[in-house]
Amino acid sequence: MAVNWLGLLSIGVFYIIILGTGIWASRKSKQEEKKCAGSPSEVAMVGGRNLHILVSVCTMTATWVGGGYILGTAEVVYDPSKGLVWAIGPIAYVLNLIFGGLFFTTPIRKKNYVTLMDPFQEKYGNTVAAVLFIPNIISDIFWVACVLGALGGTLTVVMDIPSPVAVTISAAVAILYTVLGGLYSVAYTDVIQLSFIFLGLWICVPFIMTSPSATNITAAAVNKLYQDPWIGKLELEDAGCWIDNLLLLAIGGICLQAFYQRVLSTATDAQAKITCYIGAVLCPILAIPSLIIGAVSASTNWNQTTFGSPSPYEQGKAGMILPIALQHLCPFYVSLIGMGALAAAVMSSVDSALLSAASQLARNVYKNIIYKQASEKSVLVVVKVSVLLCGVIGACLALTTSSVVQFWIISSDVLYSMMTPQVICTFFLSQWVNVCGACCGFVFSLLLRGLVGEAFLGLPDVLPLPWDRIQEDGHRYRLFPFRTAIVILTVVVILLVSQMSIWLKGKKLLTSDAEMNEMHDLGPNQKNVEENEALNKDEEPSYPS
Repeated sequence: MAVNWLGLLSIGVFYIIILGTGIWASRKSKQEEKKCAGSPSEVAMVGGRNLHILVSVCTMTATWVGGGYILGTAEVVYDPSKGLVWAIGPIAYVLNLIFGGLFFTTPIRKKNYVTLMDPFQEKYGNTVAAVLFIPNIISDIFWVACVLGALGGTLTVVMDIPSPVAVTISAAVAILYTVLGGLYSVAYTDVIQLSFIFLGLWICVPFIMTSPSATNITAAAVNKLYQDPWIGKLELEDAGCWIDNLLLLAIGGICLQAFYQRVLSTATDAQAKITCYIGAVLCPILAIPSLIIGAVSASTNWNQTTFGSPSPYEQGKAGMILPIALQHLCPFYVSLIGMGALAAAVMSSVDSALLSAASQLARNVYKNIIYKQASEKSVLVVVKVSVLLCGVIGACLALTTSSVVQFWIISSDVLYSMMTPQVICTFFLSQWVNVCGACCGFVFSLLLRGLVGEAFLGLPDVLPLPWDRIQEDGHRYRLFPFRTAIVILTVVVILLVSQMSIWLKGKKLLTSDAEMNEMHDLGPNQKNVEENEALNKDEEPSYPS
């Protein structure tokens, strides 16, 4: 197959539109710096806290509806070993945004924080909080890898472009406009990208459904035609695993800095909540084309298409089923529109993850720990360098697997297992937890998750769990909801160790909180000195729910 030059040209035009929007938004960012009372770095990270409601809704929705979401949903429905009942992404994202709007917007906005790490540094000290947030940074990089891998595989399938070339070009464009304009560039390009996603995929759906190679999807939903029914089945023994995956995506996403960046960029609490609730409505709507395309692909006789036999699943290409369907079940010019939609979905998540990781590294690590006298100019430089480094690492990881779902799940897994207990305790149980409890909880969750194992990362499954199913290769297929169990146990450990340490401090057998805070240089940044002095009068500040 020769390189699809017309298709490549269409993607190039799309990238130029996105890049142009990003450059325009970067100029707006510079104008806002002059009008905004906040620092230039704050404008880059949270957009001056004055995003228009339409822009905030679009950037929140586009961040969630990324390449992993679009391609992963179609992959799960098409995969005969899973099916529609395992397409939990849309449900999980609805719950995620509703929970976020109800319980997490007010606490994070109450003190005008800039990153999710700020309340942690205020509570536990700069260094301890930085260690606790290592999983958060890792998750962002895995997220970048997930969506870049999605686009790289897509362009390889449809346009016969080598995956490294596709990933490199896509990463370069996203890095460039993110570096130029910060959150303003990310948010305003999200408006364009969300439009491409919605229109592009819905235009393709009628052509795919009327393809002569596809049978009636309602018949294939419950009958075995060319593969097992695409509706799938959920056995009782798999219920624990299903619930675990649902909570993984629903609650794990609340620990994402990208979520709080959008919540903090709005002008009022009410606007932040509305942004979450409208996003919760739009996310499942934008998943419908992927669900339909996955179902049609499972109802298609691929031997009658230009793809030929064996089927994509039998060739190990289930992860790329959406671009394959666009190429072989749609007219050529229609498939180009679908490709633009996929490229938009990828860009909308890559830029968010890059800015998320860079904001925390620049503000909470560089300025608060490494160089406390850092100027605003140097902080902005670190933001840009961090965007570049995270983009390069994510692009390299994107070339290691063909499954979008794997990176999607692993990214959320890291957050859910290790960060969720910390976020819950810091926001809602603050008066009962301290540094000792947080550190022990971190080590406990890391150790337990490592012992459970992860084949994708090469970690052996050392710890046996109830209901384990031993596979042919000797690995354990976990039916027990171990991630949720780790979250619950970690919360218990944090509370118990914290209360025990308080008791030991009362007996003068352990260093006091004041001394530990002095050792770890408590306080988020120099800008909030007056606020910190007030907070330090209260040894154990709490965050209202």
